[in-house]
Amino acid sequence: MPRAVLFDLDGTLVDSRADLATGVNLTRVDLGLAPLEPAQVAGFVGDGVRKLLTRSLPECPERLEEALELNRGHYGRHLLDATRLYPGVREALEAVRAQGFGLAVVTNKPREFTLPILEGLGILPLFGAVVAGGDGPRLKPDPGPLLLALERCGSAATGSWIAGDHRTDLEAGRRAGLKRCLCRYGFGTPGEEGWDLAVDHLGALASHLLGRTD
Repeated sequence: MPRAVLFDLDGTLVDSRADLATGVNLTRVDLGLAPLEPAQVAGFVGDGVRKLLTRSLPECPERLEEALELNRGHYGRHLLDATRLYPGVREALEAVRAQGFGLAVVTNKPREFTLPILEGLGILPLFGAVVAGGDGPRLKPDPGPLLLALERCGSAATGSWIAGDHRTDLEAGRRAGLKRCLCRYGFGTPGEEGWDLAVDHLGALASHLLGRTD
């Protein structure tokens, strides 16, 4: 059965820190709170938007549902203000795809934000599947989203990979039986999870998969 490479989005394919912080901080201002430093917001990313806002609004947890709706509007209007592909991402994706690997995005970000980002940055056509937050009953680190992506790609877990910058990607990959690539250039943290390969740019994963040493 064909192999696939599954990719996280934020911190793996795209640097979205500034726009995520914009959405959070506009929400905080609406709630009468001071903005946070972008680096602090980036540290809250990885477990879905509900956890992001829970961590970003410790002053008023009782207003979480209101904050979710506010953030949905704010972030939706600023998705692509500063979000960009990391260097070499497009070339790496094309190289892996050309060798017959299926490609998929597996992210905890809701689909309403994920698809416009992929489309706006011109890489949506490269993927055979996109599994976003809300497409299944659970988010990463549950292995379900990865298994769903493999199913949609027609691929087996054996010989397939997950590439991500965060412990949620690595744990989900372990539980799904995939090989794991830690993207050290992102803004996540591996926690106590292990990995099969660690890279400082996505081209290094492409080279590894293609059997090159450059």
